[in-house]
Amino acid sequence: MRLMMVSAALAAIVLTGTAHAQEGRWVGSWTASPHAPLASEGPFAAPSFDDVTLAQTIRLSEGGSALRIRFTNRYGPAPLRIGEARIVLLDDEGVEVPGTSRPLTFGGAAEAVIPRGAPFVSDVVELASEDFQKAKVVFYLPEATGPCTCHLTGLDDLAVSAPGNYVDEVFPAATTARYRAFLQTVEVLSPDAQGTIVAFGDSITDGVGSTPGADRRWPDVLAERLEATGMEYAMANAAISGNRVLSPGMGESALARFDEDVLSLPNVTHMIVFEGVNDIGNRFGPVQGGVGGLTLDQPPIDVAQMIAGFRQLIVRAHEKGIKVIGSPIGPYKGAAYWSEEGEAARQAINRWIVTSGEFDAVVRLDEAFADPSDPQQMREGYHMGDYLHGSDAGLRAVGESIDLTLFASD
Repeated sequence: MRLMMVSAALAAIVLTGTAHAQEGRWVGSWTASPHAPLASEGPFAAPSFDDVTLAQTIRLSEGGSALRIRFTNRYGPAPLRIGEARIVLLDDEGVEVPGTSRPLTFGGAAEAVIPRGAPFVSDVVELASEDFQKAKVVFYLPEATGPCTCHLTGLDDLAVSAPGNYVDEVFPAATTARYRAFLQTVEVLSPDAQGTIVAFGDSITDGVGSTPGADRRWPDVLAERLEATGMEYAMANAAISGNRVLSPGMGESALARFDEDVLSLPNVTHMIVFEGVNDIGNRFGPVQGGVGGLTLDQPPIDVAQMIAGFRQLIVRAHEKGIKVIGSPIGPYKGAAYWSEEGEAARQAINRWIVTSGEFDAVVRLDEAFADPSDPQQMREGYHMGDYLHGSDAGLRAVGESIDLTLFASD
């Protein structure tokens, strides 16, 4: 009898999974790569929370019939307790759409304890959503979290309540911030998605310099162009501001975080790599190993090591059947850490990216940013004033420069 009950339960699980499989495929509709706390005080100080409710606004790149949320405690000093959580869809004015609020559960339970260093995925939520629809994830943290496993460059509001559990109501924010706290991925079951495209990079891809809350990062622009032409892809922005290919500091290095931030996403078909300026800027710049007031360890890397790093990303992605699209490192003359030696390294690395044939394709995001009269620097109006980070106009030019036929189905 017990064997029959177990068999019936397993059959039910298989049938449920089959039903979902027939409805479409899971894709990474939204993501924010977490990183370790950067400092205990100052502008990069990692927040901590205790007996408060957080409400995080996000935008889905691909809608569908169901979704699930991946929380993260990757860098937490202790297990992270989530007392209660829900997700709700928002209208164009940011108001909750009636009838779309759903509780998030974990193995059927209303709360979860996430071990140190681990992700934790909610149960599947049956909730129909549209492409580019905004949503809000609300969750209660009943115990002290310690320094947050966060993503610093959120560009959407995170509302923090007064003490207490306000998950089931719209609460006035006691404080607000623009970082992602404990949220890593929203996976959506889409009936027509072709797969997930990952944008893998640093602050330029992360959207530093763009208008907060307006979704004007270059991956947002690319996602909207794909949708307008009938290509149904989820866009996962796996960038971290200050990130480097070879060295940790502002997040783990691209090589170190690749498995968790890219390969763990569902149905990844393409990856666009646009990274490396922080490696050469911090290595060869006037003040080595420093960014934004932080002091970073900077090994004496060279061009050959950078190329070897890119080759590692390509090989590891190809093992999973992912097409890797590379871009040369963007122009940065005029930025605080520019130098002639760094520029020479950039040119050498870029020649390899363009001519080696080791990427499946190459896109010229560097040229989209560049000043035609001096390609070593960004065009006026295309940067935020620092000759490094894109403005809305510059990021749009980059997103519009990418050939959409690269993503056509085989």
